[in-house]
Amino acid sequence: MDADAILDRRRLKRRLILWRLLAAFAVMALIAVGVGKFAIPGDRHVARLSIDGFISEDRQRGDAIENLIDEDDVEAVIVRINSPGGTTTGSEQIYHSLRRVAAEKPVVAVIGTIGTSGGYIVAIAADHIIARETSLTGSIGVLFQTAEFTGLLEKLGIKPFTLKSSPLKGQPSPLEPVSEAVRESLKILLKDSFDWFSGLVRDRRNLDSATLAAATDGRVFSGRQAIKLRLIDGLGGEMAARRWLRESHDISEDLPVRNVRWGENAGLIARTLDTLGGKLFKNERLTLDGLLSVWQP
Repeated sequence: MDADAILDRRRLKRRLILWRLLAAFAVMALIAVGVGKFAIPGDRHVARLSIDGFISEDRQRGDAIENLIDEDDVEAVIVRINSPGGTTTGSEQIYHSLRRVAAEKPVVAVIGTIGTSGGYIVAIAADHIIARETSLTGSIGVLFQTAEFTGLLEKLGIKPFTLKSSPLKGQPSPLEPVSEAVRESLKILLKDSFDWFSGLVRDRRNLDSATLAAATDGRVFSGRQAIKLRLIDGLGGEMAARRWLRESHDISEDLPVRNVRWGENAGLIARTLDTLGGKLFKNERLTLDGLLSVWQP
């Protein structure tokens, strides 16, 4: 064989090795995805749902929670909370979904560093609430925030113009002074939402009027304080949650725990940026409409 033929054979061999390696990696990736997405029938486990950061409405997360109802392999659900709250609607969405799950299987909440406002709305959807001694919880209430720039605009010589169908349309507005009628309408709105929130706390935690008043004045509580007000049931972490599941529902502590995932249909680049960048790439508060149930130190 001449030298050219030998070189051609070597190139062909290298190409074959490369394609075989790529095929092997592709097969392994497909197997990994399959194992992650499809549980083996009869593979009983405890599902771990993590609620982190600012809470807003999320259809995919809501679907993932609802799917837990029909998953026969899921024996119980642990809800890990590390959130200051968010929109009342986003927290309400999770609350009702978890209550539907709790009608079919045990749900226990574990508050980590913080589980306040909307984060606490999520917690009271569980049958049992656990927090660390120094966890922050409470901040039971709602708020509405805005700003008025009329004084600044006047200094700059800017005169805004608004044409609307009725006095309360588009109010409050940063371009107009807040009138007494606007303040009164917002107070009515906030009271309605607060009554809803405090009513959930009263019913779910079975609190008398005096304890409810002390617990719903808007302040935050440590885990040690919260247990005295009966806002939580015990102190500890996930191990304490597993112990409660064993003692109350005979669910073995040896069962594996699997994370509940959602948003897998998002693009790889978007998910990577969201994971690596976090709040650097977007700030949920900049796009918010509606009432907030959030603790902002």
